[in-house]
Amino acid sequence: QVQLVESGGGSVQAGGSLRLSCVASGYTDSMNLIGWFRQAPRKEREGVAATYTRGGRTYYADSVTGRFTISQDNTKTTLYLQMNSLKPEDTAVYYCAASSRKDGMSWWRVTDYNYWGQGTQVTVSS
Repeated sequence: QVQLVESGGGSVQAGGSLRLSCVASGYTDSMNLIGWFRQAPRKEREGVAATYTRGGRTYYADSVTGRFTISQDNTKTTLYLQMNSLKPEDTAVYYCAASSRKDGMSWWRVTDYNYWGQGTQVTVSS
């Protein structure tokens, strides 16, 4: 089992920045793909960014490309999401997620992730 705990959410004005953190514990060696999702009110959960825990490609949703950056610390147990130039449409609950699957994944697919954090609220005001 893997436990994920997010932090760093809050309220910010449009154009501002926030950095989300996700600390992983438990059987972290099983994690292969780790990423961030978000869910706005009355909308489906959507992929924001993801990366492989052992290095390799990173992925971003078109809506955040150039504004958000996903990264890991050297121990690969803390995941970050640096969010710059925030917009009101970025308002959502942000979730950290991890997948232990080895192949056949799509980074944006909610059902390909088997571990989820509780979420942290990000609110961007205009």
